[in-house]
Amino acid sequence: MTASPHAAVHLAQLNVATLLHPLDDPRVAPFVELLVPVNAAADAAPGFVWRLVEEGAPDATALRPAGDNVIVNLSVWEDQEALWDFAYRSGHLEVMRRRREWFARHVEAHMVLWWVPAGHLPTVEEALERLADLRTNGPSTRAFTFASAHTADEAARQRGRARCPSPPERCPRETRPPRAYAPVPAAVPGPPGPLGPRA
Repeated sequence: MTASPHAAVHLAQLNVATLLHPLDDPRVAPFVELLVPVNAAADAAPGFVWRLVEEGAPDATALRPAGDNVIVNLSVWEDQEALWDFAYRSGHLEVMRRRREWFARHVEAHMVLWWVPAGHLPTVEEALERLADLRTNGPSTRAFTFASAHTADEAARQRGRARCPSPPERCPRETRPPRAYAPVPAAVPGPPGPLGPRA
């Protein structure tokens, strides 16, 4: 895991889950009963910054921007360790263990992380765009997972490269695009191929 070294950035996370049954179905009642204590634990957790709630409601379960049977969880944390500790070392773990009772298995990414400036509260539209980026392009500095984490420094350097004017020699060294190397001729044995993508 990698924490942000900067007080000026926070970690945003979006998680989507497809309900097997409506929230008022008795088969989902145990999940509904866990919402209040789990959300209270999140609000009191070290490193918690903000979570999405529907206006006038204690949570966001009635918001369905990703589909009629898809609930969303959008929050901001001081760093990755704080989010990890809440997700896997608190009462939230009970929800994780029982999720197959209430939610369908996902065939594509359902959780995404990305760095945001401290004080920025991501919109649902922004969060869904990051998830779509992860699903389409795989992990990157702008959309990643716990297993494919990027530091805030890495994200900042990548943004710097994107802003760097041409030609590259005019850019500060730390924001210059990576040097392009000529491909190895087919007749010359090269190094082993790159590792596969991180899960």
